[in-house]
Amino acid sequence: MTNLTGQLHKMAAHEANPVEYYFTLLDADSTVIKPQLVNEYLGLPLSVNFTGNITCIACKQKIKKTYQQGYCFPCARKLASCDLCILKPETCHFHLGTCREPEWGKINCFVPHIVYLANSSGLKVGLTRESQVPTRWIDQGATQALPIIRVQSRYQAGLIEVAIAKLISDKTDWRKMLSAVPEDIDLKSKRDEIFTQISSTIQQLAGKFQFGDIEMLTAEKVRTFCYPIIEYPKKVVNLSLDKTPAISGILHGIKGQYLLLNTGVLNLRKFTGYDVTILTT
Repeated sequence: MTNLTGQLHKMAAHEANPVEYYFTLLDADSTVIKPQLVNEYLGLPLSVNFTGNITCIACKQKIKKTYQQGYCFPCARKLASCDLCILKPETCHFHLGTCREPEWGKINCFVPHIVYLANSSGLKVGLTRESQVPTRWIDQGATQALPIIRVQSRYQAGLIEVAIAKLISDKTDWRKMLSAVPEDIDLKSKRDEIFTQISSTIQQLAGKFQFGDIEMLTAEKVRTFCYPIIEYPKKVVNLSLDKTPAISGILHGIKGQYLLLNTGVLNLRKFTGYDVTILTT
């Protein structure tokens, strides 16, 4: 039996066939406890028990409720990583001098970003820092992904995503993603269609930024991902540690940041900062 106790964070994922997932727990000194391969427990009983303690992942204060996946309310209000512009990059206000943490912004937002097409629950557009490829796609449970545009800032990526989102979805239907493997999509063909439809928008944006800031990607290959799943749930039942502090079941699979149990699905990332004990047989 394996007994892991600590502060819960999102699972680490390594690209493999299938994807390899590792529990990520921190001890009282914020040191990562030895990662444990989750794939090993497929088909076996697994329990996640919430101790009742929650710690802000930024200031380390004990709290009763988390905001923005792991933060206390004051940190969620003051940290740039929790600002609305992270969810909506097109609203970036760095140039107005109102960024909550300008140095953080320079390091995290003014770096190469990728606009991509993915297939998680159907065709969608998204963006991510180039350094987060392919982690971002795996966290979304994508079975296919294709980089289509490279830019030099999150703001630029956001403007382009907004334009493409008028044509296709920018959301993942998490219930559909956890219900079955989606049918393959010809992402390259979709990319070419989108390029034609947004060509005038791209030209306008290119005129606003430095030459070469927006790079159309036509030679990238489609990346594919397979997840460790024995059986998809016939009905997706969402489990919550807030409502049920002791959750247990047979582990049928892992996809995105979800554990697929025979009793329901548990999004571990949602409960970042919660002190838990994970028991496996």
